[in-house]
Amino acid sequence: MEFRTFGRTGMQLSLLGFGCGAVGGLMVRGDAADQERAIARAIAAGVNYFDTAVQYGDGESEKNLGRVLEKLKPAGVVVGTKVRLPPDDRGRIDEAVRLSLEGSLARLRLERVDIFHLHNPITEQGGGPALSARQVLDEVVPAFERLREQGKIRFLGITALGDTAALHQVIDARVFDSAQVVYNMLNPSAAGELPPRYPAQDYGRLFDHTQAAGVGVVGIRVLAGGALSGSAERHPIAGAAPEPIGSAMSYDADVARARRLMPLVEEGFAASLTEAATRFAISHPAMGTILVGMATPQQFEDALAAVEKGPLPHAALELLSVLRQAFAGEAR
Repeated sequence: MEFRTFGRTGMQLSLLGFGCGAVGGLMVRGDAADQERAIARAIAAGVNYFDTAVQYGDGESEKNLGRVLEKLKPAGVVVGTKVRLPPDDRGRIDEAVRLSLEGSLARLRLERVDIFHLHNPITEQGGGPALSARQVLDEVVPAFERLREQGKIRFLGITALGDTAALHQVIDARVFDSAQVVYNMLNPSAAGELPPRYPAQDYGRLFDHTQAAGVGVVGIRVLAGGALSGSAERHPIAGAAPEPIGSAMSYDADVARARRLMPLVEEGFAASLTEAATRFAISHPAMGTILVGMATPQQFEDALAAVEKGPLPHAALELLSVLRQAFAGEAR
């Protein structure tokens, strides 16, 4: 397993992390024995980052992860969880953040978490599920810092969803240590320029900002919620097809575009689209660790095998760029 230095934290994280989300479903709706088997296998393979959230199965993911880690007692694992503040809590952010973390720690059976991510989208004005950049910097950060002073969290993080300008502003403030960033073959804009009128959100070279600020990157949506398998079929315990993030306006549109990337497989650069997407995500040096959702232990094995093959070669990245040019001007 390759390890990368995670921003300015000094932590060495496994390039493949273990996503405990609801989209794959293993840690929310999976069999308890499968959960333990997959985590034990991951630890044996060198995985040391485990990512969960209270929203995943209304606490079930945290409970299941906590149960397995308490039983296995692995050394040196890094656990991240998240808080999402509903609109009703906007007048009491400090208390809401504290109560959410205390609930997460109880479910995880831990005294502290290594990374605590804000899970709300961040926009310029806020409103609805989103927080404004000013709310994040003026209210959320002080609440997080108090918890860090109490020894309940080590590092502060955000999920980098929302308005691109607001995300840049928050990362450039250099108060967060971690950012969960959308980066995949359908939307590589965190790393470079998109073609004109490309059907995806432009994250405006977000990696330039994370690298300048010393912020570690957790790669999310590396399979576009499963669309980059090129198949609309879902495993029985997987979540329903998720809303796309940063790419098309519908999951079916993401699947259709993913299928147009099949020349990567046909020309021998990868054995499957899923493998290509996983290896693409680790091809950028700004990436600290990637999360791949899974429904079964076998899907973990597939992700592990892909990561062990290493980043896509330069010729594959060039072909991918050519294929993506054809998406320019299409309806999102």
